[in-house]
Amino acid sequence: MIFDKKAFSRISYGVYIISSKWQDRINGMIATTVFQVTSEPSAVAVTINKQNLTHEFIEKSKFFSITVLAQETSFNFIGRFGFRTGREFDKFKDVSYKEGISGSPVVIDNAVGYIEAEVISQLDVGTHTIFIGKVMEAQVISAQEPLTYAYYHQIKGGKSPKNAPTYINESKEK
Repeated sequence: MIFDKKAFSRISYGVYIISSKWQDRINGMIATTVFQVTSEPSAVAVTINKQNLTHEFIEKSKFFSITVLAQETSFNFIGRFGFRTGREFDKFKDVSYKEGISGSPVVIDNAVGYIEAEVISQLDVGTHTIFIGKVMEAQVISAQEPLTYAYYHQIKGGKSPKNAPTYINESKEK
């Protein structure tokens, strides 16, 4: 039997910032697992690791936003949201964002568009939760190309953090 985890990198992914607010705190994180579930009513799904602070905020508030990042987004900007924890670092310091209609932050810097959703269902899938949200608002911000995971990985040489569903332990793969 062949089980090459690199086959998963052939699935088309984007690179997004998922954000939420709980009480007076906001947080956001990089995610690659975002997809449209239905068109009428419009619904989307995001997959979030249970250890992430954003997971806690979504679970408690029942709201999240998705920022679709531009292909030209810098490593530093991606790293701000993807390789640091909001428990120890203010990810939104010096970042342009607006408060969405649910209160969730919507990142404007490097965005080609955004979606804001209210959680209508969630599915426990072990280390992660799939949150399904009814879309409340969506907007295109820029005509730039969106950042795909393939571009991030192959052209920019980016990696996924250990909590990401797309993480591959390179030492085990050799």
